[in-house]
Amino acid sequence: MNAPGTGHPYFDRLIDIARAGGPVTVALAHPCDAHALESALDASRLGLILPILVGPRARIEQAAAMAGLDISALPLEETPHSHASAARAVEIVREGRAQALMKGSLHTDELMGAVVSSATGLRTARRLTHCFVMDIPGRGEPVIITDAAINIAPELADKVDIVQNAIDLAHVLEFGEARVAILAAVETVSAKMPATIDAAALCKMADRGQITGGILDGPLAMDNAIDPGAAAIKHLVSPVAGRANVLVAPDLEAGNMLAKSLTFMGGAEAAGIVLGARVPLILTSRADSVAARLASCAVAVLVARRKLADARILGG
Repeated sequence: MNAPGTGHPYFDRLIDIARAGGPVTVALAHPCDAHALESALDASRLGLILPILVGPRARIEQAAAMAGLDISALPLEETPHSHASAARAVEIVREGRAQALMKGSLHTDELMGAVVSSATGLRTARRLTHCFVMDIPGRGEPVIITDAAINIAPELADKVDIVQNAIDLAHVLEFGEARVAILAAVETVSAKMPATIDAAALCKMADRGQITGGILDGPLAMDNAIDPGAAAIKHLVSPVAGRANVLVAPDLEAGNMLAKSLTFMGGAEAAGIVLGARVPLILTSRADSVAARLASCAVAVLVARRKLADARILGG
């Protein structure tokens, strides 16, 4: 199947690159509505993923029939309810049968509970963090926004993983360089604004090699993070100021509002992914466009493929 144009040039290229390497098997947890099934089928038809449906057979087949979707060619692992669907989807990944995990119609917290289980989950030494990869009209390159969905009020130690995961993603997506702006309301450090202190600490940690692979600056307000003119007015001179392509929000509410403002008022599209587990997690929303769903799958495919390549290198 030829890839349809999404109207967002970066996402079109991203999907083409992901397709070129062949599909990745994805465990789809509890796809009991049309949105989840359509997302999987669209990505499957494009050759991005090979979905394994995990959930109650009767409910899945009913949802497919009501939406006029043909899922007869897709493997289905039956479970009695959403909690079991999450656990079984994670188990399929642990068995090595899937290289990515995708959220269906269950609640995000339920899926994440299975992922972070100390005994049977998919945790690594890294904290799980969320990234939006944004294709924004008028900008010459994509922008990563983090964390907008997982870490509600991250402390400094959490932000280290939030930043490192975003930098690693920027490398997977072949950004020329990861220019990371640690966002706050102002560009000066103030004892009255904890986000500015965290920003300064993160930058110093990068200087000392505790965060690697990116160029950090902060605190930076949104305007002088992305606009060269605003940065010049404030006399900010750095490789990041005015040129950031990774935006680190001080907390989930700020990150979520920033990403959704760009999407619903700025015409952007956002591909969402959770990093820090053994495999990438695809989180889609019912409000997502087809372009966003496909791009989310494409990002996950590229991350999964890099993990497989790294594992082969480590295994000799």
